[in-house]
Amino acid sequence: MSIVVIGINHRTSPLELLEKVTITQEALPKALHSLSVRDDVREVVLLSTCSRIEVYAITERFHAAYADIRDFFCETSGLTPEELQPHLYSQHDEAAIAHLFEVASGLDSAVVGETEILGQVGDAWEIARTEGVARTSLNALFRHSLEVGKRARNETGISRATTSLSHAAVEMAREILGSLSERRVLVVGAGAMGEGVASALSRAGVSSITVMNRTEVRAVDLAQRIDAEVVPMDDLEYELSRADVVLACTGAGQAVITAATLARAREAVISPLLIVDVALPRDVEPASAHLDGVTLRDLGDLNDWASRGVELRAGEAAKVRDIVGQEVERFIVDSVARQAAPLISQLREVAERARQEELNRYAHRLEDFTPDQQALVDSMTRGIIAKLLHSPSIQLKDAAGTPQGDRLSAAVRELFGLQ
Repeated sequence: MSIVVIGINHRTSPLELLEKVTITQEALPKALHSLSVRDDVREVVLLSTCSRIEVYAITERFHAAYADIRDFFCETSGLTPEELQPHLYSQHDEAAIAHLFEVASGLDSAVVGETEILGQVGDAWEIARTEGVARTSLNALFRHSLEVGKRARNETGISRATTSLSHAAVEMAREILGSLSERRVLVVGAGAMGEGVASALSRAGVSSITVMNRTEVRAVDLAQRIDAEVVPMDDLEYELSRADVVLACTGAGQAVITAATLARAREAVISPLLIVDVALPRDVEPASAHLDGVTLRDLGDLNDWASRGVELRAGEAAKVRDIVGQEVERFIVDSVARQAAPLISQLREVAERARQEELNRYAHRLEDFTPDQQALVDSMTRGIIAKLLHSPSIQLKDAAGTPQGDRLSAAVRELFGLQ
């Protein structure tokens, strides 16, 4: 069986196509089950963020699984294979492992070193575990990926300066306007991205922040933490007429700010408005960019802006790649050792069963022993079994995944009658 990753991201696809393929958090469970019932998919994790959608799977046959996953993308997006194929990338086995470790480390992000992706990887894995579609193999892989992501950030400076997409959105807005301190800022959305945006605004010294969200209680909770004003979504048009800057990040899956709504809101307003749409699918209709006085930036613009920081972190990125290389090797070694574990466990079970049978056979002779003497016999027999099985266990682990390991395993199974 193979580990494969098949996906689309901000580098391989235009924003217009990427947003068609993106899957909302609410739709993830259904999507996972749709993937898991395909003939050549054994386990699956689906990572869907504002800059990528990737399927990680344990498969029987790579090419058949590739077709299954490509068809899944076509079904969810309405795109044809011909439209989608040029934008897909795929890796398998060692390359797929390295790709996930680079993603978790922030190397593959639009904002190199960003910290949000590590939590997103963990969330994707947790949802797949909850739905029962990530099991032994992917659980081991994703657990290790989180360790790699933490190690990369602890041992290098990859996450210094701008460390998240939400932080980058605020930094880009500040660069465009020169300053945000005297601006009236509206944050539309109070989820993970909205919280990141609002927190970055607060740290930047913005004094006038208004938060709105479809679920108002989340907006209230966020506003209390950063001393912001809360308004209901019903007041969107009015707030658009007052704002100098809008940061949109709802994750609604469709436009919440239409060009018509924005046109009505700005009809009698002279001052300019900057909108940074950090959502995917986009929160703001692209036609809004044609309105007088409105400057609209989306994830495509943000990715271009953030790419300027890549060269500044090149040295730290090289260090992270070294860590990724080390961890890929360690994961493979551990995986090979795990392949031998079931056979070693069976061997120890057979030996323990034989030990117990002999102790039971001589139980009547041990009745006169004191409890300490009986414990000593038990300890001695356990020790004998451990010493006898130590060398075979080590050799099976060390040779696992090699022709010699296959020969040793076959011999052990035949000699001890193991399945």
